[in-house]
Amino acid sequence: MNPTASSKANRPLQNVNIVETIPLISPIELKREFPVSTAVADHVRQSRSILEDILTGNDRRVIAIVGPCSIHNTEMALEYARKLKLVADDVSDRIFVVMRVYFEKPRTTIGWKGLINDPHMDDTFDIATGLRKARQILLEINEVGLPAATEMLEPITPQYIADLITLASIGARTTESPTHRQMASGLSMPVGFKNSTEGSLEVAINAMKAGRAQHRFLGIDNDGKTCVMSTRGNELGHLILRGGRNGPNYDADSIAEASRLLSESKLPPRLVVDCSHANSSKDYRRQSVVWNDVIRQRAEGNDAIVGLMLESNLVEGQQSLGDDPSKLTYGVSITDGCISIEQTAELLRSALARLS
Repeated sequence: MNPTASSKANRPLQNVNIVETIPLISPIELKREFPVSTAVADHVRQSRSILEDILTGNDRRVIAIVGPCSIHNTEMALEYARKLKLVADDVSDRIFVVMRVYFEKPRTTIGWKGLINDPHMDDTFDIATGLRKARQILLEINEVGLPAATEMLEPITPQYIADLITLASIGARTTESPTHRQMASGLSMPVGFKNSTEGSLEVAINAMKAGRAQHRFLGIDNDGKTCVMSTRGNELGHLILRGGRNGPNYDADSIAEASRLLSESKLPPRLVVDCSHANSSKDYRRQSVVWNDVIRQRAEGNDAIVGLMLESNLVEGQQSLGDDPSKLTYGVSITDGCISIEQTAELLRSALARLS
């Protein structure tokens, strides 16, 4: 037998491509480090209840999910939250503001995967620190008085942070994933499903149906032990229109078609419009165009529209991460381009005037 054949014959049967395994803190241990106060718990419950009422048509307010494309700096996130809270209070009669607090970034190929996965932004993947940072940020944002929204990407992550989340979303790249549909069925808050990157609504509608059903799947419990998760099903799934490869889908005809498909599937004909991504042709400066058109439709009586999403940060624009995170410009996104908090405030206040 030649040496190569001998080497292959003795190759291990599993973990061939695993370089290292690093134990993580359990969810219950992390929650003991960063406990939820009674005031924060009450805030999360109340915020979820308001969202449920809006999504079921019992509250006439419009949801505005606004904030950074991704969180990469604790100080920036909290400064943004404090500024957004001032505006949220001003528009609360007609608009229920939820802050985007996105920690996990799905990638088409490769790139920075978000604060939980790589908190130091240097490919060290210190996930233990990332989970601690994420939970601390969520606690402080809720203490400011803002509800938090995030994308659920890794199916284990919710056990660490879901008690601080008011609104979850499943992204365009994962809406078709059975794993994420099953995960959504067990989440304790409303979940938005984006149409696919191609623009397919059927994928998201099927995800909504699956998310409403009972499931059993592998996961971890509060102690971090592998277990079988048995879910009740989540009836607060909703559709998010984000456009697709063939263009935007926020116009009146597209929204009417989405409402029709939801009704035909015996799902509530209510939806959220993402003003970014393909709806803005991936140009953050065009988000205001989408926002104003959708607000006009709602003001004219289109009750199918229950919410809008905006990517917004302290400072408008986008910057590349580069090799030295210390050289990043404070307040600017390192993922998708964002409008500024000042522009966001203008859009929210103008929407209040039009919806009143």
